[in-house]
Amino acid sequence: MSFEGIKTYCKDPKNRNTVNVGLFILLIISFHFLYLGWQALGYWPIGKLIHKLMVVSVDLVYRQSCWLLDHIFRVDITTSNTQRFIAALNVDGGWARVIIAPECASLKQWMHWLFLMILFPGPWKHKLWYIPAGLVVIEWTNAIRICGIMLMQIYWPNIHIHLFGSDINTFHLGHDYIFKFFFYLVIFLMWVLWVELFYNKSLKAKTKA
Repeated sequence: MSFEGIKTYCKDPKNRNTVNVGLFILLIISFHFLYLGWQALGYWPIGKLIHKLMVVSVDLVYRQSCWLLDHIFRVDITTSNTQRFIAALNVDGGWARVIIAPECASLKQWMHWLFLMILFPGPWKHKLWYIPAGLVVIEWTNAIRICGIMLMQIYWPNIHIHLFGSDINTFHLGHDYIFKFFFYLVIFLMWVLWVELFYNKSLKAKTKA
């Protein structure tokens, strides 16, 4: 297909949903590899700032997770503020535990959301409040993710399955699969809301004008 053919396809209203999803996938995948490359470069030239933001982000999600486990899920937790460590007894009398490392912070997902929403088209008068609102949702989603990993270890501590050629225990099932999918599902649903409530309506308004 020629460049002109691609432009014609993209402009056809009948193809709008396909084009939107394709652009979403392109932006998500592009950011993932750009982030990996930037990470390998030590987040040059703002490495020190990024590491400071990671410390703040880790502390924030640690405190939110402790609050949710204590006040909402009513779990008797043991914590270490210096190590960002959360533990609780599981149903077998053993210990469920998570350590919130810098990689567990919401910083990458915040950047993912910013990259996606800044580059994806739509009215800026709504982006100015929708982007910050999305950052808040992502932050609490991460706290729920950590709580979910803890709760799985508390109530189903003995999960062992063979998946994709590897032996997966309860922690890795929650951390690497279930709640990673949940995290990006939330981002996808926020993007769907953006497209349906703001972007498509702005296109219709331009067409009528």
